[in-house]
Amino acid sequence: MSERFGDWDFGLSAEQEARAARLHAESIIIDTLFQGPCGHRSFDDGMIRHLQDEYAKHGNAQRSVMSCLKMPVRMAVDCDFPEFERCWKDSGITAGNRQIDGDHIGESFEHFALAQAQFDRLPWLLKATTAGDFRRAKAEGKCAGFVSTQNTIDIGTDLDRLDQYYDMGMRMIQLTYNSVNFVAGGCTDRVDCGVTDFGVKFIKRMNDLGMIVDISHCGRQTTLDACALSTAPVVASHTSADGLYRHDRAKSDEELKAIAASGGYIGVYLVSMFLSGKQVSTIEDFLDHVDYIANLIGPEFVGIGSDWPMQAPEWGVQRLAEWVLDIGFRPEHGVGALVNVRGFDDYRDFPNITRGLVSRGYSDDQISGILGENFLRVFEHVCG
Repeated sequence: MSERFGDWDFGLSAEQEARAARLHAESIIIDTLFQGPCGHRSFDDGMIRHLQDEYAKHGNAQRSVMSCLKMPVRMAVDCDFPEFERCWKDSGITAGNRQIDGDHIGESFEHFALAQAQFDRLPWLLKATTAGDFRRAKAEGKCAGFVSTQNTIDIGTDLDRLDQYYDMGMRMIQLTYNSVNFVAGGCTDRVDCGVTDFGVKFIKRMNDLGMIVDISHCGRQTTLDACALSTAPVVASHTSADGLYRHDRAKSDEELKAIAASGGYIGVYLVSMFLSGKQVSTIEDFLDHVDYIANLIGPEFVGIGSDWPMQAPEWGVQRLAEWVLDIGFRPEHGVGALVNVRGFDDYRDFPNITRGLVSRGYSDDQISGILGENFLRVFEHVCG
């Protein structure tokens, strides 16, 4: 018997279930930190053995995590992994980011190449550089990806590289990942320095080009500085409410209000250890953060940046638990126990979000906004 997804018990009536199904089918759904579309179920024994054999040779946890993320993509672009398209479409997600990673320019260009290969070789996947591309994908029954990155360390102090990244399709950049860099201070660093002098120039160039400023992993002062400095809306593509559950990855009420005042957007993640103090968070904990932020600043500024589950088998998640301690996280952040949210164990559980929003009493317009239109508003404002 095949597995069932998206069936968390919210106690919905038949009429509510039908409404949720309609909204999920009709809405443009955008995940602003999309690690998928595949989850741990998509990795068969042969794929896992290949990853393990690679690791036995190099012993590098970071490299293994990257291999887990790349493997389904590479197989898909080689027309050898129909599961990739199947999982994406079964989730109902219209669009998600295609992430560029790299500590130096060589690594980043490898990711740019793989991202472009997806757009070139997957006829069902469009490259989104304007808001119209998201709407066209939905109208044509296709999916869309937009290029983004979570750090600026590979850019260094070369502002002209921003122009190159823009020309290759990048439309959203997170200023820093946890730790301080040339641009700004991170959320887990000892010193919250805010945006640097170079960072001021960096944000201005992003504004001039039409690139979205993302401050998800940034420190509190960096967030406030970015909202004050940017002439365009600022986003936190994946975060939570510090007022509900205290965590360095969360945003304070002051920060959330500043993002809203910029005309921006807050995507709530589904990362168990960031949502609550429970051993395992549930989809209800995620919805509690959505409610908190919506009640504080308005539902028109809220969205979804799931960030989890990862596109990796359990073995790969164990390697990630080793690596995260090298990229700004500490044991007290709870990253040693990387577990999936109950009710969101797979991207095909995405309908639980829509069903949960119905259970919490949101209107149709508010739900379609949270599912994607709120981010699309920002994307259109900044990118055209």
